[in-house]
Amino acid sequence: MATMPSIRRASSRTTRGSAVALALTATALSVTVFLGGRTRGPAVSLSIKSPATSTISNGARCQSRGFRARAPGVSVNLWSGFGPSLGRRGLSMTVAPKAQVVELVSRVVPAVVPEDDVAIKAFSSTPSEWKGDMIIIPVYATPKPEGAEEGPNAELTGPAKELDGVLGGIISEMIGDASFKGSKGEKVSTFVPGGSAKRVALVGAGEKDKENSDTVEALGASIAGVALDAKVASVLVVSTGSQPDSQALSSGVLGKLYADDRFRTGDNVSKPVKLKSMEIEGATSDALDAAVKHARGVTSGVRLAKDLVGAPPNYLTPSSMAGVAEKISKDLGLSLTILEQEECEKLGMGSYLGVAQGAIEPPKFIHLTYKPKGEVKSKIALIGKGLTFDSGGYNLKAGAGSMIELMKFDMGGSAAVLGAAQAIGKLKPDNVQVDFIVAACENMLSDRAMRPGDILTASNGKTIEVLNTDAEGRLTLADALIYAEKLNPDKIVDLATLTGACIISLGNEYAGMWSDNDDLAAELLESSKDGGEKLWRMPLVESYKEELKSKIADLKNVGGRAGGSITAALFLKEFVTKTPWAHIDMAGPVWDAKAGGSTGYGVRTLVEFVAKQQ
Repeated sequence: MATMPSIRRASSRTTRGSAVALALTATALSVTVFLGGRTRGPAVSLSIKSPATSTISNGARCQSRGFRARAPGVSVNLWSGFGPSLGRRGLSMTVAPKAQVVELVSRVVPAVVPEDDVAIKAFSSTPSEWKGDMIIIPVYATPKPEGAEEGPNAELTGPAKELDGVLGGIISEMIGDASFKGSKGEKVSTFVPGGSAKRVALVGAGEKDKENSDTVEALGASIAGVALDAKVASVLVVSTGSQPDSQALSSGVLGKLYADDRFRTGDNVSKPVKLKSMEIEGATSDALDAAVKHARGVTSGVRLAKDLVGAPPNYLTPSSMAGVAEKISKDLGLSLTILEQEECEKLGMGSYLGVAQGAIEPPKFIHLTYKPKGEVKSKIALIGKGLTFDSGGYNLKAGAGSMIELMKFDMGGSAAVLGAAQAIGKLKPDNVQVDFIVAACENMLSDRAMRPGDILTASNGKTIEVLNTDAEGRLTLADALIYAEKLNPDKIVDLATLTGACIISLGNEYAGMWSDNDDLAAELLESSKDGGEKLWRMPLVESYKEELKSKIADLKNVGGRAGGSITAALFLKEFVTKTPWAHIDMAGPVWDAKAGGSTGYGVRTLVEFVAKQQ
């Protein structure tokens, strides 16, 4: 394997009118060069040469940003800082080989995942005829009598009761010895001497009349947890006469197999999953196969979202996020457009680029499109906020509660959108076209970064006075919304970890949703319920728009302290003119430290939402 060149940074002192020469010795390079400053640079040109080619490109003077030279595989930007009024001069250079981006993507998105190796299939014979490692029986709880401190022991019915008879009452003994009630989370197991199955386990399913997709998915996770703890390879799930929803059960099983070992080594790495086969008694093959296919598609998207949100920001950069989109495009046949900085400049995306200008990492505007094979009856645009790291900029996140160490999750909206792209690419719904849009960048603090008081111009011509550089997500979304509406979709939904105010309002379990269209809002609420994610509609208070009025520009990027999540939504609404639109602020549920970090929130809601558009 060839040695991969690492990212290199070089700096030098320069003076007005001096010549700058750069020697690049690595091959297949993507290069960004910044020459600090914000004023017109000197009238010089740049040539780049590599060992494999002659002169690649000559850059000419750029009136506003310095110099630029581009060629296939090479991007060079010179940002000039000459001039005594700037108080700073110099050169910084970043060299990012294409091979390194590929390596980053491979670390962010594992090529092999455990759930792909676990077969879930129907079992049509009697449970006593099954041969394997473990039989798992979900047992429902008997409702607790009024006034009683606890409910009675669980009772066996249906195929489970028949199996108990064949095994000589061993399952009934387990229930009695453990005082097993069938409550959610309860579990007990035992070995079966001489049986065709080596072990039998009971898992509490809770009360049947309180069952829903959430409880069934949790039951599936409990079943998988028992199998993983027992380190068995084969499992048969035996019912008590009532079949839980196969899709939700399969989703729970597959989701439980997720473990984030990408950045662990040695003994810290999770043990390999031994489970290879799970058969479900009483299920019909065709119905179960369809349910499992859907569950695999959605679980794949949720896993991707978890991987993206959980990836550290030195691995998940705008470039590697674009690489993930390329992988989705290649694997699933979605069309892909990635706009580089120069192309975004031509489109006038000053709001988005204003956020990106402080970072060494170049911005990447990502646009994936899923098109069905047949007639397109509906077009949906899904937009995700893509801040791969948010320092806050000059309004630096500092002090207790700033959560700066967790700001890798500020791209949670884009993770949901790309996760949905992967799921939808696998499920291939009919009649609906979906555009997935991410304006990816970093919000960093540097001598090039936007400052409080700057005025940015969005691609629709609206001017924005930046009063707080830490209210950056809405600035990137503004240009993304304008871009999306030009695609003429029937509906637009954006998702973002936008405001801490939404966490204060709704806590960590619910996302807030704002919409100017009641039908769209109702669809999203129903979709979130079907997907098992919590969403609450919030008010778009038109009178609060006064908070966003600027004395010197069209808008301010923040309002007052009160109602901060509402004014953020109202700001976004300024960049959608006629299309039904909804905004989801998922700052709360994107992360759950107790449950291990990233949740994959948003993917399930979006997949259900798209399914309703067919």
